[in-house]
Parts: sequence; C-alpha cells; structure tokens
Amino acid sequence: MSRPRLLIVDDDPGVTTQLKWALSDYELSFASNRAETLALVRQQPPPVITLDLGLPPDPANASEGLQTLSEILRLAPGCKVIVVTGNDDHEVAMRAVAQGAYDFYEKPVDPDVLRLIVERAMRLYALEEDNRRLAAAGNGAFAGLIAGSNVMLGVCRSIERLAPTDASVLLLGESGTGKEVLARAIHALSPRHAARFVPINCAAIPEALLESELFGYERGAFTGANRQSKGKFELADGGTLFLDEMGDLPLALQAKLLRFLQERVLERVGGREEIAVDTRVICATHKNLSTLIAERLFREDLYYRISELSIAIPPLRERPGDAILIARSLLGRFRQLRATPVRDFSPSALAAIEAHPWPGNVRELENRVKRAVIMAESPVIEAADLELEAPASNGFRTLREVRDEAEAGAIQLALAASRGQIGKAADVLGISRPTVYHLIKKYGLH
Repeated sequence: MSRPRLLIVDDDPGVTTQLKWALSDYELSFASNRAETLALVRQQPPPVITLDLGLPPDPANASEGLQTLSEILRLAPGCKVIVVTGNDDHEVAMRAVAQGAYDFYEKPVDPDVLRLIVERAMRLYALEEDNRRLAAAGNGAFAGLIAGSNVMLGVCRSIERLAPTDASVLLLGESGTGKEVLARAIHALSPRHAARFVPINCAAIPEALLESELFGYERGAFTGANRQSKGKFELADGGTLFLDEMGDLPLALQAKLLRFLQERVLERVGGREEIAVDTRVICATHKNLSTLIAERLFREDLYYRISELSIAIPPLRERPGDAILIARSLLGRFRQLRATPVRDFSPSALAAIEAHPWPGNVRELENRVKRAVIMAESPVIEAADLELEAPASNGFRTLREVRDEAEAGAIQLALAASRGQIGKAADVLGISRPTVYHLIKKYGLH
C-alpha cells in the first residue's frame, strides 16, 4: 500500500533534514522556491503541503510565500497547505489562513505537533476525497450521506446488516437528520434495489387525499375520479415504500395500513377487489410514538408491526466533527453550481460550526452554507457570514493541552489506586519512579 504524499517547501537545508526524519511515514518531495513548488503541484497535486512563508528571493518577508500559497490553491483547491512561520509572525499566519491555508505551525519545529497537524490534514483530505467520489458516482448506496463520526458510522453498519432482510424498518430521528437518505440506502443495499423506491410524506398531504394517494382509487370513487389510479403501494410493488412522518398518519389509515402489513393485500378507494402487493415498508418519524400510543393517537399493534427493526439516527449536535465535514462538502457543491471566489472557511467559522447546536440539523447547515456562499465578500467564509457567533477561543484543543490533561489524570488515578506509594504507581503506569516524581512536580500534584 503506497504511503500518502507530502510536499515540503523550505529553502533551509537544516529544516528540511529535520522534517525528513520527523515525517518519514510519508512519501516526501521537496521544493525550495515558488517555481519548483508550482511545477510539482502541476505534475501531481499532493494531498498536503508544508509551506515556509519565507522563500527566496525575499526570505525575510512573507510576500513570496503568500503568493505561492495563492497559486497552489488556484491549481489544487482541495490541497491542505500548512504554513510555517516564526515565533513573531502570528499576524502573517492569520493572513495565510484567511487566504485559504489549512493550518500553521511555528518554528522551531516540534515534531509531535507537526505530525499531528499533518495527520489531521491527511485524514480530512481523504474524507473529502471519499465524499467527492461518492457524489460523482451518484449511485452509491450511501450517496448523499457524509459522516466521519463513530456514532454515525455505527448507524451505517446497522443499515448494511438489516438491508438484505425483508423486515419492516422504523427510522427515528429529528427533522433534517437524513432519514430519507438512509431509507434509500436500505433500498439500494437490498435485493429489491432494481425495483422502485417510492417516498411519501404523510404530513404533507391532506387527510382527505392521503388514502387515495397510498392505496389508489377506482374510476368514479369520488368527484373528479375520472380514471383508475394506482396508489403508492402498488407503484412500489417489488420495491420499497418509504412512509415519512408516520406519526402524522390518521387513525383510520393506521388500521388500513395494519391490515396491509398483516395480509399484504389492499383495496383501492371505491373498489372491492383485493390486490396482492409485494413491497417492503420503511417508516420514519421525528415524533415519540410511545407518547402518541399513550395518548391513543397511534395504534400500539401497528407500532410493533412497523418496528421489527428500529434505527435511531443521532442529531447533528451529537455527531462530533460531522458538521465541519458536511459544511466543506456543501461548500464544494455550491461552488460548482455558481461562479464564486469563496474557497474555504476561516478557523473561527469552523469553530462556530462545531459549537452550534444545529436544531435544524443538516437542513439548517445547508441553508446557512448556501447563504454564506452567496453573501460572503472574501474568499474565506467567516462565522458572521453563516450568521453564527464566533466562540471566544478557536474551539479546538491543542495536542499539548490534551496530553497534559491525560498525563495529570493518569498520575492522580495511579497514586490513588496505590495509596500514594510512588513505586506502585510507577509499576501501574509502566514508567520509572523518577518520571513519576517529575510529573507530580510538573502538574503540582500532592
């Protein structure tokens, strides 16, 4: 298996040697100026580039590095560029990020921090590439679904297991969580995939018309019925019928649906002939059906019939990292639909996306990104363009902060378990006694 490619742009031989050892897990290539860099990018754009902003012919200033950054992003918009700055160049680093750089790190190089930044950039690039391939294919089982969080990937694995069966499925989740996308995935992965997938929203059709929409009607069944018409059940014969917002189905139709699920036959409105139909039924709702059953608004026997298999779809706020992945994918889609200079989100915008609770879930996120692409006045979308409040901090913790907290917690737990005996704590942690003393002093533990 080939290693991920990484381009290092720096004119300092000492730094390139250090980076060569620190990043040996990657297939490395090197450039020392703008011309060499752009030639390599044109030849084969790498997923990630580390770019020193101080490049010849003016290494004391960042102008050449910023110009190189601009041309890299023009040639390879999906490339993740990590800029390198000095300790006193924070303002320049922020300009680079505003211009479209993925992240930055300061000299002198800390190998651990740099490896983490590069690894995170590689992972994001790979996820975006996977989503682009799915979008381009358009016919993948999970087309339209973007997920990287463990909780949502678990849902996808459940879908893959239940799809080949013919059991009735109930999808539970808030509005905008992608219930229809997952219903289509179940159909695409099932033996019925060659037949039709027929969706209907039970809450969007007036009660007086819903029965004829579902079960069809005979000519003369009611005023205006000038011809025979098949309903959604018959249209989905051999395939899958998706009943969205099942919690809004009237009680009279619940009884008729229950009879169909039990006997697999139906009668059209105004008809007397029993028609056998072979269709798999997938239901979805954002309502609490147990509450509706207690209030006698939903039949308990129907609930057990439609929920042979139930899948709870988590809201976007409970899917760590997915909001950013979805936002970037939406940005790429909207950029293709309209000519726009917008290229990326600023760090504060990404932090705001991750911090927002998204009561409208993916649908709300889509609306905000679309509006921002239209209204943004710079190449980088800010939190204000999304009509979100930027967090006081960037919303992300550094590796050093996470590591320090984990170390301090581990030392405290080991000391408590060993009743304060340093030797036993060292054995539990797999480190030496002097290291335990050092960490106790470092974190001010007692």
